[in-house]
Amino acid sequence: MRCILRAFALLVICVPVWAAGLANITDGEASGGLREALTQGANRAVQVLGAKDGFLGNPKVKIPLPDGLAQAEPALRMMGRGKDLDKLVTAMNRAAEAAVPEAKTLLVDAVKQMSVDDARRILGGGDDSVTQYFKSKTQTRLTEKFLPVVKGSTDRLALAEQYNKIAGQAASFGLVKGEDAQIEGYVTRRALDGLYLMIAEEERAIRSNPVAAAGSLAQKVFGALGR
Repeated sequence: MRCILRAFALLVICVPVWAAGLANITDGEASGGLREALTQGANRAVQVLGAKDGFLGNPKVKIPLPDGLAQAEPALRMMGRGKDLDKLVTAMNRAAEAAVPEAKTLLVDAVKQMSVDDARRILGGGDDSVTQYFKSKTQTRLTEKFLPVVKGSTDRLALAEQYNKIAGQAASFGLVKGEDAQIEGYVTRRALDGLYLMIAEEERAIRSNPVAAAGSLAQKVFGALGR
């Protein structure tokens, strides 16, 4: 995750660049450097989560059984359906890993479209301002991109089909969240949650200790700006 740390180091260090009003650098140049670094960070986040076990092997983002199945898990295991449940968990997480690379282009586009005003709002915002920016710019379109990838992975499992039938009926009575009525919708939502969580964690880390977290890339860029 070093590239992500470098990205957010650059984000935080941008504050004194604007504040100092250095004659040899414009707001546009500073925001351009920010865009470049955040692009690298977004690419790295996608690379980590999109690898095998990027979700399944990471407890922070691993996708568990939906509540409807989790509540019935003990009974299902007693009925000999434990292997089916395990296969479903694996398939859901593999589906998320397969879908995440779809995020790369949209995340990079969001960074490219970042204006100087956007950058100022991000820098003046809370600890998750970058994450919220990415959410506002990408969440709807990423959902559209993730769904068919996830559906293709989960449709092959009989238990997923059974869940969709039961959960769809339960949702009509308010017993299951509408967004979780289809397994592909549930996995897509959790995959996006995991992606934004990874970005948020790195953002909080760099904001809490930007000097220690600053990598060679940020030092090189801002060393050049200071000359």
